[in-house]
Amino acid sequence: MFDDWMERYEFIIELGRKLPPYPAEWQDEAHRVRGCQSQVWLAAEEQDGKLFFTGASDAAIVSGLVALVLRVFSGRTRAEIRATPAKFLHDLGLIGALSTNRGNGVAAMVERIHDLASAPAAG
Repeated sequence: MFDDWMERYEFIIELGRKLPPYPAEWQDEAHRVRGCQSQVWLAAEEQDGKLFFTGASDAAIVSGLVALVLRVFSGRTRAEIRATPAKFLHDLGLIGALSTNRGNGVAAMVERIHDLASAPAAG
């Protein structure tokens, strides 16, 4: 889709700019993703048997990575989420192009989403 990595980075940053506002009250330890160098917060809400995620970061490129991860997992059932490994990140060539810390952070986001999908449903 893109000829060079600068175009990919610009696209990812633009995805982050389009994230919906994330509530300030959710920018807390309960929603923070551990393992990310930047501050990252994720929240999940279940509607009609599907999980919908919201997220934010304090860094532009990481916000884009949050948006990318949310596009893959949001709006799916718990079983679909658990059955979707982070392989798509490798298929896109994303992990190899990121710094080790950022790659670990994206993996931490996916792990957190899998954890949220594995948690008992509220009710």
